[in-house]
Amino acid sequence: MAAAGNNKDNNKEKELKAKDAKKKNSRVKSFFRGVWSELKKVHWPTKKQLVTYTGVVILAVLVMALAISVFDWAISSIIELLLGLA
Repeated sequence: MAAAGNNKDNNKEKELKAKDAKKKNSRVKSFFRGVWSELKKVHWPTKKQLVTYTGVVILAVLVMALAISVFDWAISSIIELLLGLA
């Protein structure tokens, strides 16, 4: 008798696990459907725009690197002169 009751409990546990797995799969599918839907709404740049934007970013990075280098050199020179290390 106890074995029959145990078997029913195991079946119920298996059914609950199966339902939980289906819910998780459903949530994952829903998430990716939402992602795909949002990606369809994105305004993707053309190849020409992409090249132009990339060039602008690279140029801006180079200009900022040069400016930081110049300021670093100037400040280092001033500190060396003040401390008499030159």
